[in-house]
Amino acid sequence: MMTNKRAIPTNRYAIQLAFFVAFDRSSGFLFGYDIGVISVRWMSDYARLRSSVWTSRWEWQLLPFQLQTVDNNFTFIRGNFRVCMHVCVKASSLSTAYSGALAQAFTSDRFGRRGSILIWSAIFTIGVAIQTGTEFSVVQLTIGRFVAGLGVGALSGIVPLYNAETAPKALRGTLLVLYQLQIIIGQVFSAYMPVPNSVSWRVPVGLQLLWGLILLSGIFFLPESPRHLLGLGKDAEARTVLAALNGVPEDDALVDELVGELDYAIKAENEGGRATWAECFSSRNYLWKRTANGMMLQFIQQLNGQNFYYYYGDTFFQSAGTALNPYAIQTILGAVSVVGTIPALRIIETWGRRRSLLTGAILQAICALIAGVVGHTTLASAGTPKDQLTARNRQGGDVLIAFAVLHLFCYSLFWGPTPWVYLGESFPLRVRAKSIALGSATNWIWNFLLSFFSPRISVRIGPLIMLIFFGMLVFGFFYVYFCIPETKGLTLEEVDEMYRSGVKPWNSSSWKPRLSEEAHEKMHKKHDLKDQGQEKEN
Repeated sequence: MMTNKRAIPTNRYAIQLAFFVAFDRSSGFLFGYDIGVISVRWMSDYARLRSSVWTSRWEWQLLPFQLQTVDNNFTFIRGNFRVCMHVCVKASSLSTAYSGALAQAFTSDRFGRRGSILIWSAIFTIGVAIQTGTEFSVVQLTIGRFVAGLGVGALSGIVPLYNAETAPKALRGTLLVLYQLQIIIGQVFSAYMPVPNSVSWRVPVGLQLLWGLILLSGIFFLPESPRHLLGLGKDAEARTVLAALNGVPEDDALVDELVGELDYAIKAENEGGRATWAECFSSRNYLWKRTANGMMLQFIQQLNGQNFYYYYGDTFFQSAGTALNPYAIQTILGAVSVVGTIPALRIIETWGRRRSLLTGAILQAICALIAGVVGHTTLASAGTPKDQLTARNRQGGDVLIAFAVLHLFCYSLFWGPTPWVYLGESFPLRVRAKSIALGSATNWIWNFLLSFFSPRISVRIGPLIMLIFFGMLVFGFFYVYFCIPETKGLTLEEVDEMYRSGVKPWNSSSWKPRLSEEAHEKMHKKHDLKDQGQEKEN
């Protein structure tokens, strides 16, 4: 009997695709780069912008959000203006990012994953061009943020979707962690451009045009998702892509098996016609539970406390008595985050998703609790001159900053990347784009709400705001334990089978799939019949 020899697959092409696609504005380098621009660069030009009619008007309306209350003090002016600018900018971008995250579901299903990335990358690039064309026009800046925000939100859903559908199962978590790593690298990179006047923010924002054009040019060389192609019945094109992703010939036995397994699972899950948004919350195959898990992890991630440090860390740490300037603080926070994210590339596949989330929740909760209690009991009141700080005040400030840094390190290692990994791999093909859209939209809306309300809360209760994040992390630990199953080492179709099996999340690590085995046996029988036919001809 003749048997088809299987070539040795390679993951080089899949890794190159994942790295390139992660290099976009919302889901990688440029999203983090933009956060750094908003948080620091606009503030370097505050004196000139503050004199404009626009900032004067908005600063008057947003006075309740001031972070410092010392008259005739530079920190007061800078802190107050920073919040005004930050709230305005965040409002114009995050609100549309929410809309874009939902809108990508329509383009991803209609035009494919590849085409959708191309569309929204172009929209983002147009938005950046609009922003960099002005210095003072609030209308133009807002419109630019609005347009770019649509691309931001859309790409935040498309990129995990695309990478999850093209990455090998053994490397899927690692490749999706690139998403978080490039966000953090972007933040650090943006902090190293100390130039004066409008150049301090126009150059960093304008540089995003370069990254957008790189993505637009490279996207023409990206293949379509093989799962999407099979879902459309384009088996021949799917075979070509699968062969390229695995580095083997199209007629290789490995390609036959992969096509057979995927096609078997996709046809099984697509019984019942075209998917709707309501199906994301239906009882069919526990879709309501899976959508809720994706949304809840994004919600908990945003209320971990890390974004409070990213957005308002410089002003918050000033009250702790630090002599560091805002640029140094942002740079340190970003560098710590990069160092923490790098080990996550390995840990996500060795520890798994559940263990990473559970460990992260415990460590971050401890950091938030200590920072909140120590800060409340030892820090001086806001606006106290540095020469009047006692030894106890300074020691308390050192402890707060130390645990804030440790908090960010643990976040980058666990809760930063893992919810995005889980979001990209938890849904069946028929509703994958829609469910991921709901999860990424949840991330954006809570990102905005946190940036909008946390300054008001902080000015009232000070470091005790960290106890709110502590409570959320405790809740997150129990939610993960009782609701989040382990998906490490499973194909996307096997994850679907695991949910349908009804296995308890705390027992999911030992669960073994059967659907792929059935498809594998079916393909072997097909090859045996083919070989028998060839022997008879000979």
